[in-house]
Amino acid sequence: MNQGRIAEVTDSRNAEDRDAAIPRNGAARTAKLASIPLGIAGRAVGGWGRRLTGQSAEEVNATLSAKAAEQLFEVLGTLKGGAMKFGQALSVFEAAVPDEMAKPYREALTKLQAAAPPMPTRQTHRVLAEQLGRTWRQRFATFDDNPAASASIGQVHRATWHDGREVAVKVQYPGADDALRSDLRQLQRFSRLFQAFVPGTEVKPLLAELAERMNEELDYQAEAQNQRAFVKAFEGVPGFLIPRVVASAPKVVVTEWATGTPLSKIIAGGDKDARDRAGRLLTEFHYSSPERARLLHSDPHPGNFMLTADGRLCVIDFGGVSRLPEGIPQHLGEMTRLALDGESSKLMRLLRESGFIRADADLQADDVLAYLAPFTEPLASDTFHFTRRWMQRQAGRVGDTRGRDFRIGRSLNLPPEYLMIHRVTAGSTGILCQLDAEIPARAIVERWQPGFAA
Repeated sequence: MNQGRIAEVTDSRNAEDRDAAIPRNGAARTAKLASIPLGIAGRAVGGWGRRLTGQSAEEVNATLSAKAAEQLFEVLGTLKGGAMKFGQALSVFEAAVPDEMAKPYREALTKLQAAAPPMPTRQTHRVLAEQLGRTWRQRFATFDDNPAASASIGQVHRATWHDGREVAVKVQYPGADDALRSDLRQLQRFSRLFQAFVPGTEVKPLLAELAERMNEELDYQAEAQNQRAFVKAFEGVPGFLIPRVVASAPKVVVTEWATGTPLSKIIAGGDKDARDRAGRLLTEFHYSSPERARLLHSDPHPGNFMLTADGRLCVIDFGGVSRLPEGIPQHLGEMTRLALDGESSKLMRLLRESGFIRADADLQADDVLAYLAPFTEPLASDTFHFTRRWMQRQAGRVGDTRGRDFRIGRSLNLPPEYLMIHRVTAGSTGILCQLDAEIPARAIVERWQPGFAA
C-alpha cells in the first residue's frame, strides 16, 4: 500500500472515531446541553402563538410537555457519558411526575434505561486489543460485533468464551472519562431546569454525588471486584442471580451471560404476579445487601435488573457500589420505628444526636414527626401497594414551597454518610411505584434493617 493510500485510510479511521466516540470537546457538549433550555423557551413562545390561534391551553401544554421531554432525553441519551447517566438517575423518579404530564416523560425516560447509540466495530476491537491484548480474539470462541445493549459509559456484546460459556462483554466508550467530567460540570448549571422534571427530588446533590463517584464508575476492574463480592454474598440465596465475572481489565469486563425480562418491560406490561415478585425481590436485595455483602448497590434504575424465567432477580451492573463495613446504621432503623410509632420527642432527640437537625434549628417535635411519618406508611401494615399516586402525593407534599412540610424539610440536615443510603432508598422506592408492586415491605425491613424491630 503506498503512502498516499495509508494516509487516506488513517484519515478515514480518525474521522470515524471522531464521529462515533463520546465527544471530548467541552464546548461542543455544552452547546448540546444548552440547547435544552433554549429549545424549551422557543417552544413556549410558539405555544403562546398557537393559543392565540384558538388552541386550548391544555392542548398546547400537552404538546409542549411532550416536545420538551423528547428533546431533553434525546440530548441526554445521545451524549452518553455523564449526561446519559444523569438521565438514568432521573428515570427512577418518573413516578413522582403528575399524571397529566407523565406520559411523554415516561416514554422518553424508559429509552434511557437500556439504550444509547453504539460505537463502530473498528473502535470496539481497538479497545478490546488495548485491554485484553492483541490476541484477544483467541480468548473467545465467538464474538458478536453488534452490541446487545448500551448504556451511559459502555456497551455490551454477546460472545462465547473459549471454554464454551456464554458471556457478556462490556466495553467502555473511548473518551468516557472526559465526557463524564465535562457533562457533570455543565449539568450543574442547569440544575434548576431539571428540578422541574422531578418534583420533590433534590437535583443539585444528585449531580454532586454522581461527580464524586465518577472514578469508580470508570474503573471496570473495581466493578468486577464489586460483582465478585456480590456473587459470594448471594451464592445459594433463593430468588437471586448475580452473574460470575470471567475476566476484567480497566475498560473491559467479561461476565457470564444472563437472560431475563428487564424491569422496564415488566413496568410497561408485566402482570401483577411479575410486578409483585420483582418488587419484593428488589426490596430484599436493597435491604439485605449491606448485611450480606457489606455493600450497597448504588445505581438503582430498571435497566440494571431483570426477572429470569425461573423467577429470580438478576442484577447486571455493579459500577456504582457503596461500602458499608458496619452495614446500615442502626440509627436509621430506630428513627423509622419512632416515626412509625408516633414518638415525636424521642425521634427529635435521636435526630439531633445523629446530626439530622442542627443545634440552632428552631423546630417543633410534632412538626418534624408530621413531615417524616408519611414516609413510613409502607411499613404500617403487613403489605403495602406502592403506586405512582402515593409517590406523587409525597413529592407534592415536600415540594410545595408554600407548605409547612417544605419549610421543615429545608430545615433538616442530611449528614454526608447518609446521603447515598437515602438516595438509593428513594430510587428503589421509585422503581417500586413504577412497578405498581404490592409487597410485604414491613417484614423485609424488620428482617434486615438494624434498629427497626420492636
